[in-house]
Amino acid sequence: MFQSFEVTSEKSHGPDRVERLRATMAELNIDAFIVPHSDEYQNEYLPERAERLAWLTGFTGSAGYAVILADAAFVYTDGRYRLQVKDQTVADVFETRDSMKTQGTCDINNWGKKAQRIGVDPWLHTMAIASQLRKDADKQGAEIIFVDTNPIDAIWHDQPDPPKGKVSIHEQQYSGVSPKTKLNEIGKAVREKGADVTVVTDASSICWAFNIRGHDVVHTPLALAFAIVPAKGSAKLFIDPDKLDMKEHAYLNQLCDLQLPENFIASLEQLGKSESKVLLDPSLVSVKLANALEQAGAEIVKGADPCRLPRARKNKTERKGAIEAHKRDGAAMVSFLAWLDGQPASDLNEIEIATALEIARIKTGERLGVPLREISFDTISGAGPNGAIVHYRVNTQSNRQVNDGDLVLVDSGGQYDDGTTDITRVIPIGEPTDEHRRHFTLVLKGMIAISMAKFPAGTRGVDLDILARKALWAEGLDYAHGTGHGVGSYLGVHEGPQNISRRSMTPFETGMIVSNEPGYYKEGSHGIRIENLVIVEPPRPIEGGEIEMHGFTTLTLCPIDRRLIDVSLLSTEEKRWINAYHSKVRNELSKLIDDEDTLHWLEKATRRIKRV
Repeated sequence: MFQSFEVTSEKSHGPDRVERLRATMAELNIDAFIVPHSDEYQNEYLPERAERLAWLTGFTGSAGYAVILADAAFVYTDGRYRLQVKDQTVADVFETRDSMKTQGTCDINNWGKKAQRIGVDPWLHTMAIASQLRKDADKQGAEIIFVDTNPIDAIWHDQPDPPKGKVSIHEQQYSGVSPKTKLNEIGKAVREKGADVTVVTDASSICWAFNIRGHDVVHTPLALAFAIVPAKGSAKLFIDPDKLDMKEHAYLNQLCDLQLPENFIASLEQLGKSESKVLLDPSLVSVKLANALEQAGAEIVKGADPCRLPRARKNKTERKGAIEAHKRDGAAMVSFLAWLDGQPASDLNEIEIATALEIARIKTGERLGVPLREISFDTISGAGPNGAIVHYRVNTQSNRQVNDGDLVLVDSGGQYDDGTTDITRVIPIGEPTDEHRRHFTLVLKGMIAISMAKFPAGTRGVDLDILARKALWAEGLDYAHGTGHGVGSYLGVHEGPQNISRRSMTPFETGMIVSNEPGYYKEGSHGIRIENLVIVEPPRPIEGGEIEMHGFTTLTLCPIDRRLIDVSLLSTEEKRWINAYHSKVRNELSKLIDDEDTLHWLEKATRRIKRV
C-alpha cells in the first residue's frame, strides 16, 4: 500500500510543546514566532522533517500557519480546513482563524501590538511574504527578526533526518523534450529578463528542467535540490549525492556541475561578489536566499520562475501521455466503482474503500503494462458527515462505518510515468434523498459549465470561476475552495501557475491541465464534489463568430453517478453533454476492461439520460 492510515499527529501534545517553544522564544528575545506550513523549497507537501506546524499544533492540513505569542496562540487556515483544524487542535490553547478573511497574511494587524519582536525563519518564508510581514509589522511599530535557528528544531528532539530518496531519470519518451533543450530555453529567458543567472528553488521546476524524478516527498515524485542556471554556460545542481546511483550521477554530470547542498549559500555569495544580476521569483524563493545574495553584492531582478509556464504548457508527448494515463486510471475507477456497488453498507468503512481503490489502480496498471508508481495524494474517503470535511484524511481513529443512506465522497489520483491523475466521485449508499440529488445536480451544473466553456486568449481562472458557482449561488449555496488547480506531468497534483479561482490571474494557454471540481458541503450531513481534469485546447474559429476561442477537452474518463442526478434541474444542453460524455467513457474504457460483470456495470452506469 502507498497510503498509510496511521494517525500522524496528536493534538494533546500541543499545550506542552507551545510552552517549550515559548521558553525558547524568551531565550531568543522574541515576543512572537510564526510557524508556516512550509519548507526551504516552498513545497505544499512536505518531508516529515519539515512538518513543524503539525508537530506543534496537531493540524495536518497542507496550508496554514500558527502564530505563538507569550499569552496567545493562533492557527490560521483557509476554508478547506475549517472543520479539520478545529478537530485537530486543542481549543483551550489555539484560537483558529480563517486566513481567507485576512487575505492569506499572518494578520499582524490583529496581534502585532502585543509583540514588538516577531521571529521568522527566513528559510520558510518567500521574499513576497517577508515583504508583507515587514510592512504589517511597521504599521504596528514591531520588528521582524530573522532567526538563525528555527526554535522548533531546538525542541523537536526526535525530528526526522532530511530525506534521501533515490533519483530516477524521467525518460524523453515521457517528457517529450531533452533537458539540454530546456536548460537552453531557461538561459534564454534569463537573458530576456536582463539577468545573468537565475536561482531555481521549486522542486517541480528542477525535476522538470533536468528530466528527473525523486522520492523525497510522499506521493509526489520530487527530488529536493537547488539549481543555479546561467544565461550562458553550465548549470549547477546542488543535490545530496546519496540520492544518486551510478547511472543517475553519470546522467546529471553530463548536464550540469553537480555540487553538494552545503555549498549552495557560498555559491550565492560568489554570485554577489561577481556583481551578478540574479533573477528570482519573489513568490517562490525564500527570503534567506535573497538576503544572502543582496548582502554579498548581487543585484536582484524580480520575475517569474522561467520554468513555470513552459512546465504548465504540456507538449504533444505530455498531452498524449495524459490522455493514455487517464484511460487506464478510468478503467481502474470503473473496476473500483463496480466493486463498491456490489458491497452491502454493513461491510464497508472508509479505510476499506480507500484500500480497494488503491488495489484497483495497482492491478489495472499491472494488467495494462504501465504500473502505478504512486498515488498522487492520500485518498479522501469520506462517508456521510466526513464527506463535508473538504480535505478529510481517514485514519485508524476517524475511520467511519458506512451507513445506508450515506453519500461517500472519494477524491483520489494516481502517479504514472506518462501522467498524473486526480478525480472525485460521489457514490450513494442505498437510496439518496431529494436533498442529496438537488445539491449534487447544482454542483454538476457548475462542472458542466466549465467543461463547455469557450473563451478568448488572455482569459484567466478568475474569469471562469463564476461559471462553476452560478447555479449554487442562485440557490444561496457556495463552496470555500477554488474551482480548479493546475496538474503536472508525473509531478505535482497541485501545480501552478494556472488555476480556476477568485484569485487566479494567470491566462490559460494551450496544453495547460487544470482540475474542474466545484462542490457543496453540508456540515454534519454530507459532502459533494465532482472532479474531472481538463486540458486547454488550441484556439479555434467558431462558426459565425469573429474571434478564435479556446476550450477544454476533458481528460478524466469515469461515469458520473446517474442516481444522484435530478434531471428536472438540467437544461437540454446539459443533458446532451452528460450523454456525450458517458458515451465517450463507455467507448474508451470498454476496450480496457476484461471482466464481464464490470463491463455490464459500465454499460448500465453510462446509459443515456432521457431528455424530458
